[in-house]
Amino acid sequence: MDATKLKELKHFIEQCQSNPSTPADPSLSFFRDYLESLGAKLPSSAYSDSHEESDDDIEDLQEQVKVEEPEEDDEIVESDIELEGEIVEPDDDPPQKMGDPSVEVTEESREASQLAKAKAMEAISEGNLEEAIESLTDAISLNPTSAIMYGNRASVYIKMKKPNAAIRDANAALEINPDSAKGYKTRGMARALLGQWEEAAKDLHVASKLDYDEEISAVLKKVEPNAHKIEEHRRKYERLHKEREEKRTERERQRRRAEAQAAYEKAKKQEQSSSSRNPGGMPGEFPGMPGGFPGGGMPGGFPGGGMPGGFPGGGMPGGFPGGGMPGGFPGGGMPGGFPGGGMPGGFPGGGMPGGVPGNVDFSKILNDPDLMAAFSDPEIMAALQDVMKNPANLAKHQGNPKVAPVIAKMMSKFGGPK
Repeated sequence: MDATKLKELKHFIEQCQSNPSTPADPSLSFFRDYLESLGAKLPSSAYSDSHEESDDDIEDLQEQVKVEEPEEDDEIVESDIELEGEIVEPDDDPPQKMGDPSVEVTEESREASQLAKAKAMEAISEGNLEEAIESLTDAISLNPTSAIMYGNRASVYIKMKKPNAAIRDANAALEINPDSAKGYKTRGMARALLGQWEEAAKDLHVASKLDYDEEISAVLKKVEPNAHKIEEHRRKYERLHKEREEKRTERERQRRRAEAQAAYEKAKKQEQSSSSRNPGGMPGEFPGMPGGFPGGGMPGGFPGGGMPGGFPGGGMPGGFPGGGMPGGFPGGGMPGGFPGGGMPGGFPGGGMPGGVPGNVDFSKILNDPDLMAAFSDPEIMAALQDVMKNPANLAKHQGNPKVAPVIAKMMSKFGGPK
């Protein structure tokens, strides 16, 4: 082993001797576990409860990042609108008689319709509205294609405070003549009686554009203020509802983000806890190979017969003894190689002539990221175990593109001086 690294190792051991709490560092959990695997008794100061994660610790973390339950927004209660103007109860009389549009209108029937209209106007002037309705109904029957007749009867229904009947006649007039000013005027006035201020304002504005008169202007002065109040009220609460929905959306976004953060922190904590508790195989390095290369070594794979009996049972006996590794590896140590008899139970043969050369530096394996990654692969580890049990099995793994390069690379680490 490199003299510098041995010096650093000696310094670390001296530090552990002078400060028994040094192994309490979570990053040295693998070292504690290794010492315990050799039967070492560590002082209580070598452990730190604050670094031993438990389910309670994870629950505490969850409490710290607990997502606040969103508060329910108060229901938006719309205020009443103070409106002005006279409105009436909707009339629910059966629909009035309408004209038959399929009837052929002759000159005689048209003249008779005009006479009925004149009779209705006379009744209106006398205040006899029921009689006026009857006369206008006759006029409509005689000439069902006249929008004026329907408009006139709608005007009488408005005087009688029957807005629904007036709207039916106004609609009939507009079906006959979509540009009927009287149709829009009477429908707007009827809607105003029902409190349909916005719809009334629209109809009256159209009527005013088609045929302006003072009556339309007078009704608009009463209708428009109410229509504006309703529009402003609607816009206000549409804005409030939109703002509340945006707040809900933002809270939901924050809640999901907090939940994701909590899940991440929990997973991270669990991973840290698992890593500190289960460092795996050869302390800190060779996962999946507890205790090192078992029994039979890797003969046939390494030059000169490999490492028969290498790294048996509990790790590397003869090195790393109970109380640490003071002074390096006893039994002759490993500086510059494994001289005769060093590491009893493994690498026999008086310095392994023809086997692992005397200048083997195991740090080359420990510091090789490719090999360390390969040792984490179950397929590669199974193949290596197979070869260890029976060197003849090496041949069947030579064609495996994953296993063969790893064996070749390990052989190169034990290839002796260049």
